[in-house]
This record gives sequence, structure tokens and C-alpha cells, in this order.
Amino acid sequence: MFWLLFLIFLFACFSAGATGGLFPPGSWYSDLKKPAWTPPNWLFPVAWTSLYFFMSLAGARAAIAPDNGLAMALWSLQIALNTLWSPVFFGLKNVKLGLIVLVALWLSVACTTLALWQVDWLSGLLFLPYLVWVSIAGALNASVWRLNLEADSQ
Repeated sequence: MFWLLFLIFLFACFSAGATGGLFPPGSWYSDLKKPAWTPPNWLFPVAWTSLYFFMSLAGARAAIAPDNGLAMALWSLQIALNTLWSPVFFGLKNVKLGLIVLVALWLSVACTTLALWQVDWLSGLLFLPYLVWVSIAGALNASVWRLNLEADSQ
């Protein structure tokens, strides 16, 4: 049962990640001013693949644990927000609204991490790298917004 659940969570994660393919960064993003500490482009798919694997393991472990209702609801919320960010940021080319989505994503990931930790400590631990990455993504999104205020007409 665990591995079937893992595959379901993995499908949900890679479905969320597929929005990156539907709304690729393109020249619009490459033309934006970015901070010097922006991670290299090759790192994003590597990081997300690893994170989606950890998120799926965490979700599957928590799904078979008792009293998991809140953790599962929060897991669902964070993956929905994760799915939303690429269409908002890259699709709409709206850096400010992307930042708002990212703040909501960060809050949901932090809450999910805590809820998972209470259900299964290893699930909570598996979510910590995701929280760190979303923190970096939030700082990057905020920096890009600040550096490109004139370009973000939204």
C-alpha cells in the first residue's frame, strides 16, 4: 500500500512540476535583472526532482499514519500553491503576484512540515529541504521583483 501511495503523491508532484514545462521561463525571464546569488539554471530541475521525491515519501508515510487529516489537507494545499506559481510568474509574467503566491506557498509548506512532524517525524524531516528551497525561491522572487519594479506593471 505504501508504494502505491508513494506513486500517487509522486504523480501529484510531477503534475505540479509539469507547469514549468507549460510555462517555461523564456527570454522574458532571462532579460530580468537578478541578484548575483541566483542559482544556476541547471540546479532548478535537479533540486525539484529531489524535492518531489522527498515530498512524495513524506506524503505516503503520513498517509498511512493515524490522525493524519490536517497533515494531508496541508499537503494538498501546498501542492496546489506549488502548481500555481509557474503559471502566475512565468505565464502571466507577474513577478509581484508570483511573490504573493510564494509567500502563501512558504506558509503552507511551513505548516505542512509541522503537521507532518506531529504525525510522523521522518515525514516532517523529509519536508525540511523543501522549506529551505522555498525560502530561497521566496528570497529570489522578492529580489527579482525589487530589481525590476519598472518591468512589473501588475
